[in-house]
Amino acid sequence: MQKLELTWIGKNEQPEVEPRILLHEPSKDYGDPNTENMLIHGDNLLALKALEQEYAGKVKCIYIDPPYNTGAAFEHYDDNLEHSIWLGLMRDRLQILKNLLKDDGLIFVQIGFDEMAYLKVLMDEIFIRNNCLGQIAVRMSHSAGMKRKASDKRMIKNTEYILCYYKSVAPKINPIYEECNEYPVNYYQWITKFPDSTIKIGEYCPLKDIMYPKFIDLYKLYNLKNNNESIGFLFSNSENVRKFIMENKNRIVRKDSNVPSIDIDNINLSDNQFIEYHSSQNDTYYIGVNSSGNYYQIYSLADKVKFIDCVDETGKVQKKETITNLVGDWWDGFYKDMSRVDIEGNVKMKASKKPERLIKWILECCTKPGDLVLDSFLGSGTTVAVAQKMGRKWIGIELGDHCYSLSKVRLDKVICGNDDTGISQLVNWRGGGGYKFYELAPTLIVKDKYGNSVFSDKYNPTMLAAAVAKINGFVYSPSAEVYWKQGYSQDNSFIYVTTQYLDSKMLDSIADDIDPFENLLVCAPAFDNGLSKRYDNINVRKIPRSVLEKCEFGVDNYDLNIVNPPEIDEDEWGDEEC
Repeated sequence: MQKLELTWIGKNEQPEVEPRILLHEPSKDYGDPNTENMLIHGDNLLALKALEQEYAGKVKCIYIDPPYNTGAAFEHYDDNLEHSIWLGLMRDRLQILKNLLKDDGLIFVQIGFDEMAYLKVLMDEIFIRNNCLGQIAVRMSHSAGMKRKASDKRMIKNTEYILCYYKSVAPKINPIYEECNEYPVNYYQWITKFPDSTIKIGEYCPLKDIMYPKFIDLYKLYNLKNNNESIGFLFSNSENVRKFIMENKNRIVRKDSNVPSIDIDNINLSDNQFIEYHSSQNDTYYIGVNSSGNYYQIYSLADKVKFIDCVDETGKVQKKETITNLVGDWWDGFYKDMSRVDIEGNVKMKASKKPERLIKWILECCTKPGDLVLDSFLGSGTTVAVAQKMGRKWIGIELGDHCYSLSKVRLDKVICGNDDTGISQLVNWRGGGGYKFYELAPTLIVKDKYGNSVFSDKYNPTMLAAAVAKINGFVYSPSAEVYWKQGYSQDNSFIYVTTQYLDSKMLDSIADDIDPFENLLVCAPAFDNGLSKRYDNINVRKIPRSVLEKCEFGVDNYDLNIVNPPEIDEDEWGDEEC
């Protein structure tokens, strides 16, 4: 059955990536020694493959900000790839990233204009089109402040895109709110003025103050003292009036700057009265409590009063300066963060850093404290710095010296509480936590001087056993009681890796100890003839031959940032004409 898919030169030529082991470097750890956070230095495709066995199905949120393949030469990324190679390398990474996600986990990929459409089709194929939660447009720069190059004949690019997919089970997305300067339509001002044409005197106003829905309605009131009109609250009894006033005495009215607040602490509800204030400019501001029949009125008569308080649809009181709008797939305002992003984390990564507040939005919408977050294009460490400040577990992967000079430096400051940039004040960050540092092991198989494939001399017996177990699909976990149980798999199988010659006597000793329902794979450099078929539940293989066909060895860098891509032969273009 044919399917709709994106195709490119070399699409079917996927590398067999070596699943290397991760080497813990305790001297580079920082903070809490019991932490589960991981900072990994190495090629991210190799590192993802190293994580796949242990972390498959455990990651809640992945955010990556890969090189955009625009041809630009960034300071830390040589971002110039032939188009097909870029797609192929992204495909290889996305497939492993999908495996790492929980069933309800999400991946966010930030990308620029040049590759966004192609990446969308690629992710539709890998994650399934119906699992796309949205394509977020993020304004990352201000058009007014941009200088347009004379050679640039296209529109100015001030927008980037974030593609969001879930793995298999649609997750619950927490709503995201942004600050705004105007009242949204679903908010209600507590006390305000309406034009005369809006409502007649004494007529019921359709707006509701739902904090007290049973006994408060908004009415347009008429003041006989000076014939001014205003909006007020209608209460059913004096106790509700008292409760409302005393709980909200500082919210009822706010005035223009330089005018002090009106004190209403001592309002006498038994009297018909106005509380009157005369400013130095002879402007008069009023708050009144006036009894009339079975209800009380609270109203303002000041034309110059600046009303800034409101309630949202849940009844929560908010200041106008911090009132929020529900955000959809248009994320505006991050160009303001970009103007100061260079100082975030106290490390500099020109033209490549993303603001912490952007990552905060992403983590807020789909994670909770304790969830695992992963970024395999870590850069200066923004994603894991935010995850640390928000109480999430994290794994960060970065290649190059700036894993030490940027990512590690930034995280150390975050953990010790010396980073007050980014979202630190928003989340009241004071430090804490930690991480463990890992290096990728070198390739397992190398060539000797005669061209033969041999184990690298950089591997000791323990590393060798762990690597061979991993390549054969076993979890390396040596048993303290049974020496030949060095690793296990889910089907009650075990592995034993030895660098010694295996004779029949040794194998018979193991066979006497193994249960009938257990299976064992034994890997040795050499062994007696016939041992490979001696027992039905023991498989004996020669190493390194047993692993040579499992994957490709000797590749240390599946670089997504190739500067000079290989030339394409004319035959590879098929019958297409240029």
